Amino acid sequence: MFENLSDRLEGVFQKLRGKGKLTKEDVERGLREVRLALLEADVNYKVVKAFVARVRERALGAEVLESLTPAQQLIKIVHEELIRTLGETPVPLDLGGPRPVPILLVGLQGSGKTTTAAKLALFLRKKGHQPYLVPADVYRPAAIEQLKTLAERVGVPCYPTDPKEDPVEIAKKALAEAKTQGRDVAIIDTAGRLHVDEAMMAEAAAIKEAVSPREVLLVADAMTGQDAVNMAQSFQEKVGLTGVVLTKVEGDARGGAALSIREVTGCPIKFLGTGEKLEAFEVFYPDRLASRILGMGDVLTLIEKAQEAFDLKKAQELREKLRRREFSLEDLREQIRQMRKLGSLQEVFGMLPGIGKKIKEIPVDEKELVRMEAIINSMTLEERLNPRIINASRKRRIARGSGTTVQEVNKLLKSYEEMRKLLRKARGPRGLQRLAGQLLRGW
Repeated sequence: MFENLSDRLEGVFQKLRGKGKLTKEDVERGLREVRLALLEADVNYKVVKAFVARVRERALGAEVLESLTPAQQLIKIVHEELIRTLGETPVPLDLGGPRPVPILLVGLQGSGKTTTAAKLALFLRKKGHQPYLVPADVYRPAAIEQLKTLAERVGVPCYPTDPKEDPVEIAKKALAEAKTQGRDVAIIDTAGRLHVDEAMMAEAAAIKEAVSPREVLLVADAMTGQDAVNMAQSFQEKVGLTGVVLTKVEGDARGGAALSIREVTGCPIKFLGTGEKLEAFEVFYPDRLASRILGMGDVLTLIEKAQEAFDLKKAQELREKLRRREFSLEDLREQIRQMRKLGSLQEVFGMLPGIGKKIKEIPVDEKELVRMEAIINSMTLEERLNPRIINASRKRRIARGSGTTVQEVNKLLKSYEEMRKLLRKARGPRGLQRLAGQLLRGW
């Protein structure tokens, strides 16, 4: 996410770090490069102009020029102004008022609106709410069936929409049904078009008028850059928005939409869609995103993901096994599965402070984890608990069953033995550091 922008900014600050003292010319040169980096990231030119002006005003004062660490001070200012541009503090959903609380999702076709409805339902269900999904897109083929299927996957009821019915009537009847079922939130997925038009706006406004939603969330594709900002302005003027959900931020997006929407429209970004999985949905924290953009990592989000992905009981069991030095291939398989729940390894490593560009130097192959799990799956329970019994004929059988080679089976077993040795020595921070280094180098 925002890889090109992060690389450009890191390059700018790397040059400045090499100077013991910064002159006004150094600051101006650095700001010109920051300005170009933001424009290349498709940030709205008015937002860039205002951002650079604010940074310049602070950077050319005593705060930087007379500092003992001027480059660090300049980075601090850029970080703070990025947070200000992104919105400073997260804006939570407004779920007050009579139950069920209606939430209206609007946006163009292809922005990921229907999937976002299911992601939001899953997010709210995990927070203790009882959401209800409402398919109100009667124009796109299979839109209703798609939301019904997704509703089953996230364990949430879905209104049985009749595609011949008017979307406004669907929304009203669905709200009544949600109340009958005792649901506390109704998420209404409206129809989109390939481009902004009056018919789409009129229908969204009519549904809003009929159900009085507490939230009207625009679902916008981050990869569309300035188009996402222009669309947000149109919906804000004609329908009225309370927030934005940016989707596909994990792709090769240049980042301009995220950095522009808040300042151009005054509408807060509330969530980020960070992947295809239904769990890939995050609350938008301006400070955390600013840190990611500047290569400072995002440990808080990583911790939250880990807390959600890892089973506390299993973690305690593993800790006890490690204490008794009983780490088996069965335990390794469980840890691989837990790791994969966190998302891609590139994304996980990218949240660690100080890695930045070094992420490209880490030999991370996502398929390796899949192969490792496949090999362990092909073993019998006895073999997983006691790998010493795996002889040549067993290795050939395991390789055939996992679609791998005997060499790859040997590689896994060798890596597992090295991990066991490291675990035995992993006492205190230094031991754990060595273990982390081994895991990062791959197997």
